[in-house]
Amino acid sequence: MNTLYYGDNLDILRKHLQDETIDLIYLDPPFNSARDYNVLFREQSGEPAQAQIKAFTDTWQWSERTYVQFCEECPKPALVELLQGFVKTLGRNDVTAYLVMMAPRLVELHRVLKPTGSLYLHCDPTASHYLKVMLDVIFGARNFKNEIVWKRTSAHSGAKRWGPVHDTVLFYTKSDTYTWNKVFSQFDAKYVEEFYRYEDDRGRYQLVDLTGAGVRYGESGQPWKGVNPTAVGRHWAVPQKLVEEVVGRERASQLSVQEKLDALVLDLSSILWYNLANLLTGVQPCENTASN
Repeated sequence: MNTLYYGDNLDILRKHLQDETIDLIYLDPPFNSARDYNVLFREQSGEPAQAQIKAFTDTWQWSERTYVQFCEECPKPALVELLQGFVKTLGRNDVTAYLVMMAPRLVELHRVLKPTGSLYLHCDPTASHYLKVMLDVIFGARNFKNEIVWKRTSAHSGAKRWGPVHDTVLFYTKSDTYTWNKVFSQFDAKYVEEFYRYEDDRGRYQLVDLTGAGVRYGESGQPWKGVNPTAVGRHWAVPQKLVEEVVGRERASQLSVQEKLDALVLDLSSILWYNLANLLTGVQPCENTASN
């Protein structure tokens, strides 16, 4: 696209963007935080841009006309019912005015997003809980992926409350087939020394517990080879990815928890015996070994 639009984003969305054409959306709208915002754009003369001033001064004022228009035109009846519920319970005020402003924009953002696309909404605790419910209705609750907490680096003390020190980023996708690119970063040297305390000829590693906290009453809570995790308040937590590497994805999906444990033991035993045999015959040990 390589195009920068300047103006009310609702008008831009409706006039210039077609259905399912956007891969990724990040929005950081003004929060309903009862404070003034800096003017982001200026005219060539240096004066504050009138469109920007109007957006920020009119945003939080209740407009019955805007509310009625949204209820009549919104293509999502469930969202209309939700917003009407907010107005009925919270009243006609700056909070519901903010939600009335956000609702049609979120609908349009959902419309222009591709099925493989994702949306990140940056907000603060003032209205994040209302926005999440609205997004659940628009995108579907099952398409909510994460609530990301962004903690500020500097403290904000308060006389009669805990300091407000974080914002929230709500991560939603258009469907289950969304694009996801894994992000990797180097471990801190101190972290590696603390958690990867063991080392062999293949490098540093850590020992992984095959149980997780809490009692379960299904397969993961049943004994295996005389070991009962329930007795110590835990349950079997077998790494599915590791089992798939050993027996394949299809076979792994068919195994019980106990059979998965058996598969891991058999695989480890075969590797140990193979390497021992090679060492006794003077052949180099197998390099394609299972993870420690």
